Amino acid sequence: MLQYITNTECGRSVAEQVKAVLEGGCRWIQVRMKDASDEEIEKVIAEIKPMCLEVESFLILNDRVELAKKVDVGGVHLGKTDMAPSRARMMLGPAAVIGCTANTIEDIEAVKALDVDYIGIGPYRTTNTKKNLAPILGLDGIREICYEMEKREIEIPRVAVGGIRLEDVLPLLEAGVNGVAVSGAIAFADDMVEATKKFVELMPTKE
Repeated sequence: MLQYITNTECGRSVAEQVKAVLEGGCRWIQVRMKDASDEEIEKVIAEIKPMCLEVESFLILNDRVELAKKVDVGGVHLGKTDMAPSRARMMLGPAAVIGCTANTIEDIEAVKALDVDYIGIGPYRTTNTKKNLAPILGLDGIREICYEMEKREIEIPRVAVGGIRLEDVLPLLEAGVNGVAVSGAIAFADDMVEATKKFVELMPTKE
């Protein structure tokens, strides 16, 4: 699975980005607009939600649980300092997709019983998309966390995140993740549609 995280630094509007990645075959969008007001995000959601519905794409918000409920999107991604997943689940209901960020196996242990749908493991490498970055994991760090999850029988889907480029996808899948979350490598590409297609082609297919 490929998740596209919207980018506010690339010079393209969020709507332009979403249109391009959907055309490229991505079916999972995370709207991340950290410095925007709820009103600004609400306007963006009104523009992109019909596009996502048309192609049956997941649409989730970064962090803003109350707003996610108000605009009726598919769920949220929560950082370690955001609302507790258990509270978000109570607010959004059983059908919502709730993802959590993890930098260590201890982070995952802390949320494994809280009904989360996926773990965003990272950062893989340094990224300009995010401020206050946690320690860089690299391929070995992500492989170690995946190994520990398997050893402890924690069966939550794993999504690698943080500065991921096309050439990183296959090594990360081999390391044990189920998918990747990408922002800059697609947002700053000359052709976002083609860049998305290349990522989608590398994603494992469901049997």
